Amino acid sequence: MKFVTQRAWLTSMLAVPLLLIACDGSSPNYDDQREDGGEHADRQQPENLNLIDIPAPVRNNLGITFVQVERRRVEQTLRVPGHFEYQPSARRDYRTPVPGRVELEVEQFQKVEAGAVLYRIDSPGWRELQQNLAEAGSEIDQLRAQIETYGPLLEAHQEHEQSLRDVIEVWTTRVEGLEGLREAGGGRIEQLTQARAELSSARADLAQVQEKKAELTAERQQAQVGIRAAESRLNYLLDDAAAVTALGRADLLASTRSDGRALPRWSTIDRIEVRSEVAGVVAMFGLTTGAWADEKTSVVTVVQPDRLRFRASGLQSDLGVLRDGLSARIVSPSPTASGRSISISDDMTGELQLGLEGDPNERTVEMFVIPEQLKDWARPGVSAQLEVVFDESAITELTIPLAAVQRDGLTPVIFRRQPDDPNQVMRMEADLGRDDGRWVELLSGVAEGDEIVLDGGFQLMLSSSGSIQKGGHFHADGTFHEGEH
Repeated sequence: MKFVTQRAWLTSMLAVPLLLIACDGSSPNYDDQREDGGEHADRQQPENLNLIDIPAPVRNNLGITFVQVERRRVEQTLRVPGHFEYQPSARRDYRTPVPGRVELEVEQFQKVEAGAVLYRIDSPGWRELQQNLAEAGSEIDQLRAQIETYGPLLEAHQEHEQSLRDVIEVWTTRVEGLEGLREAGGGRIEQLTQARAELSSARADLAQVQEKKAELTAERQQAQVGIRAAESRLNYLLDDAAAVTALGRADLLASTRSDGRALPRWSTIDRIEVRSEVAGVVAMFGLTTGAWADEKTSVVTVVQPDRLRFRASGLQSDLGVLRDGLSARIVSPSPTASGRSISISDDMTGELQLGLEGDPNERTVEMFVIPEQLKDWARPGVSAQLEVVFDESAITELTIPLAAVQRDGLTPVIFRRQPDDPNQVMRMEADLGRDDGRWVELLSGVAEGDEIVLDGGFQLMLSSSGSIQKGGHFHADGTFHEGEH
């Protein structure tokens, strides 16, 4: 009766289906299931009665996993809680460069490559900018055409000026000759007077031509200054257009065919396309398709999932041993849950970076680590623990996870896998030393590299509690029997 009660109790604790299995072979023949090497799953117990058989079917039913004994610096390790978050540069908000109606081209959580179109904007402001560009270009063309006319005009004035100079030279010679005759007592006064009048008229005409030439020169210079100003205005407008369209100036000015005409590209753009600057994932939207947005509206947020960092809060009292550049390890937060999906060894490493400020109320200081290689379980907001070894010169100790230690009353118990037979474990009283809340030192009984039961240890402890000297064995369905078969 005692044997039946114990079996029912073990079955409820192990949470596996209990079949009415007898050891006389009348039950379904689970004992004929073989491991590699042809051994029976239910074998004869060896002389050491602390050994327990755990063939593959048993390990699968009980969810047994193992962890290796490894060397760690328990006393020199600080452990603090924290969580993952995006690096400041991992998040990009795309806002509308000009007001307009938005048409979304992506879905939430969609992966996008660099250059992918996120949304399009139908904007009156863009068409106004196009109009200003067209006016600036037209003004430049007009001024250039005007400047081209100044060349022939100035050449004509130059020729006119030269002819007038020739006339003046002729009349000057005529006046001088007549004056000489007059002094000699000859010549007529009317001729001298007329010659002097013609000379004066020629000189007046030359002055007018020179004045007109100066005006034309000034107008040409003025037009050249106007071209430079118009070109500067056009360049500023092109810079505005480049900021709006995310295209370079050369791309905007590139010639394209439209209606049989060669036009600059900026004049053929109907709607503004906003493209992703980096590869990432669409995290959220600020509005829906068809909504009106202004320059302050965040339309799409794209994040880079691989740009994560770990933020933790350390005690200010530990600042004496903490410093930038220390080796740090990010470990999963829940090493005690049986059947967990995150392995205790699936951790991440990096260098410690202390925050610039502390919290005077909480008496903490921020600690940051950028993992050298991200694991699959790293997500923003996922909590974990940060381990920092502040003295790497200290002697290491043999350690195992504290979760691998079971308590049989007041006695700490571990189950070591037999090196010569992976289908057996030995129940051992754990000779424990110091612990840091996650790892505990083993003072004897194990060597580096030994495998210790992690998940499933509690079931093994229950099945062997009070029967250490009797030995026992598991059936393939997870039920345990005391004694030899």
